[in-house]
Amino acid sequence: MSQPVAIVTGAGRGIGRAVAIQLSALKYDLVLVSRTASELEATRRQCVPEAAVMPADVSSAQQVDDLVLRAREKFKRIDVLVHCAGVALARRADQMTQEEWRATIDTNLSAVFYFSRLLWPIWKSQGGGVMVNVSSLAGRDPFEGLGAYGAAKAGVNLLGVALAREGKSENIRVHTVAPGATDTVMFRSLVGPEFPQDRILDPADVARVIVQCVRGDLVNTSGEVIYVHK
Repeated sequence: MSQPVAIVTGAGRGIGRAVAIQLSALKYDLVLVSRTASELEATRRQCVPEAAVMPADVSSAQQVDDLVLRAREKFKRIDVLVHCAGVALARRADQMTQEEWRATIDTNLSAVFYFSRLLWPIWKSQGGGVMVNVSSLAGRDPFEGLGAYGAAKAGVNLLGVALAREGKSENIRVHTVAPGATDTVMFRSLVGPEFPQDRILDPADVARVIVQCVRGDLVNTSGEVIYVHK
């Protein structure tokens, strides 16, 4: 069999980049996805085996369709999806526009559905697959102004349970990893530089848990929400 192939969304920085680097060290071939090609190229340079840069906006069902098709054409198989892409805007309900709401829900939650709809038939034909979705502590305890983000991540948590049950008989695992405060550009944009450093996770720490899910070290957590925090 060829090297296992993993699609990593949000791979341009933060947790997604850390996941890509760690999977690369384990000899996974990678499909690196985000909206910014230059950030993906920077990630690719830190990855050892084959890594393909495929910019896409995962809030778009059509772009997800095209992405999965291109990934399968290039590598002939897809074994893993790690969905790290996310959007978080600090907006109270009376301040948020409909467009911001949709971007938040679609990037964080709808993308999980878009990918699962396409990957399920592939994984059934291959004898199994692994999906790891990055959620957030905000899915159960959001900061003020993160209602939309928290609602999207709560949806990711519940959808992960349902998908794990649907995939079990087909050897498809679905894990949900929900980190607390993590030192990413997105988190810093929300809380500012004053947030205590000793309460913040390094993206590599979260990535290690995700990679454990991918490898099967945490095989019995399929369907569970794994909280990671200090």
